[in-house]
Amino acid sequence: MSVQQRTTVKSILITSRAFSDLDEFFEKELRDAGYGGLEVQKSPVGTTLKVYVARPGLAIGRRGTGIKDLTDKVTAKFNLPNAQIAVTEVENPELNARIMAARIAQIVSRGTAFRRAAQWSVNNIMNAGAAGVEISVAGKLRSDRSHGEKYRAGIVPKSGDTAERSVSGATTDVLMKLGLYGIKVKIALKDALPPDFQLREDVKEEKIEDATAQTEGTEEAGR
Repeated sequence: MSVQQRTTVKSILITSRAFSDLDEFFEKELRDAGYGGLEVQKSPVGTTLKVYVARPGLAIGRRGTGIKDLTDKVTAKFNLPNAQIAVTEVENPELNARIMAARIAQIVSRGTAFRRAAQWSVNNIMNAGAAGVEISVAGKLRSDRSHGEKYRAGIVPKSGDTAERSVSGATTDVLMKLGLYGIKVKIALKDALPPDFQLREDVKEEKIEDATAQTEGTEEAGR
């Protein structure tokens, strides 16, 4: 699956404002289906809206009623002539930042502690093959005073071309009794890393071996 399928894809053929409005509309309408992003393709005969979801069955509906209803809403709301909606399944939802952010929000809203939800998501994302993940939760988490907590695993590039090419990010929020929680998810994708960027998983082992060798050498010298 390409990087485009893991995050929102913006078409240069429509304005940024129009794309943002469409993206926000689909995020609301397809929340239960696990909305993961949008791609817009315009042609002389119409507009194709390619939406990525974790559960296509919920988006399509029984006998296609869901898609028909969604198409009618899009045509009426955005005045898109001959609009067509194509639903594509996200092959690995755990590597899609938008889907995972929405999942955390749903889990927390059902009463699960935010720490448990965040750590569960970190484990699932890393088990799915991510190079790294960072999840931030901010708001009135346990008291009237706002603060934030972060949960990390692996390596997540912070800046530069490597970060732009390999990191998928998403932000969402959920209203709780104490107030609004802000949830931010960043996922570094292994197959999107540049060829000259290598993950060294054996660094810790090498350091341990070097430290052991130095200790043994010191003991020999002392004898």
